[in-house]
Amino acid sequence: MSGHKDRGERGRSGLTGSGSGPVWGTAAWAAGILALLVLLPPAARKGFGEQLATHWNASGEPNGSQPLWAVVLVPAAIWIVLVAVAVFWRAARRWRGAVLVSCGVLLAGVQVSIVRANLSHTDWHDADPVTVGAVVTVVAAVAAGLVGVLMSGRRASSAARGQGPRMDIPAGERRVWLASTGNRWLYLLAAVIGVGASAAPLIGFGGPAAPMWLLTVPLLFASVSVLACSSVSVRVTERGMDVAFGPLGWPVRRWDAADIEWARAENRTPAQVGGWGYRLSGLGTTVMLRSGACLVVRAKGKDFAVSVDDAERGAALLNSLAGARTEQH
Repeated sequence: MSGHKDRGERGRSGLTGSGSGPVWGTAAWAAGILALLVLLPPAARKGFGEQLATHWNASGEPNGSQPLWAVVLVPAAIWIVLVAVAVFWRAARRWRGAVLVSCGVLLAGVQVSIVRANLSHTDWHDADPVTVGAVVTVVAAVAAGLVGVLMSGRRASSAARGQGPRMDIPAGERRVWLASTGNRWLYLLAAVIGVGASAAPLIGFGGPAAPMWLLTVPLLFASVSVLACSSVSVRVTERGMDVAFGPLGWPVRRWDAADIEWARAENRTPAQVGGWGYRLSGLGTTVMLRSGACLVVRAKGKDFAVSVDDAERGAALLNSLAGARTEQH
């Protein structure tokens, strides 16, 4: 038996989670933005003086400045307050994704624009204009906010927890179920990050003396990580289930049939689990590559879900195999 291979890609990003507390996806986003706000200015400090231009007039000339410590701490403090409000204020939870995505993009864009404008200028009065960066940042923040609003309003129906469907397997027959899913947007994101990692040494970010590996190494790691989570192949046999990640089919997670308690098909969205890719949330671990049907497996007391087509048939085969192993023992 061969499952349908899904080559289509669908889905939207989001950072809202289910349950009463913040999901792991939200925590990862919040930590990533905070790290950028705090680490970027010190990493490039050899390219400018102790005072940085932080305000520009209508003609693009700098007319206000702040010390380096303020450039680091002020946006970081604003971000921490925003995250706390979005996570812990009950009335704001519905729009958590929109708030954190939009404000995170806005603060990160502003910080990058300020640092870039002050590079190679020991006197903040000589800082470059930030008009283009400001326009790009605002447009990106608005677009991200709209995506967050759309995802915050979506709700997916979940199947009732239980042992799930089963199928009859005639004696002496062996069944195999295969399925795969890819997300072209994650492929594109991995490529963009990879290009950024390659281009960082060429543009001289932070000046010739700056340690470029501080920017290049994290970008390369992020590119490889995103690529590994951009596609998935699932294989169910009498031995259990294998989930292979990325275009090379590595790494691979395996579950023995004897360890699987039950399996079922369940509809999930990126908003429920905290976004695209490999997500950790109140629903357990989810490999989210597109909205819709997911194969959900409970093994050793933990839930694992992967978004693939024909998930109900894969769940039925897993339940039958797990049940047969139990009866034999």
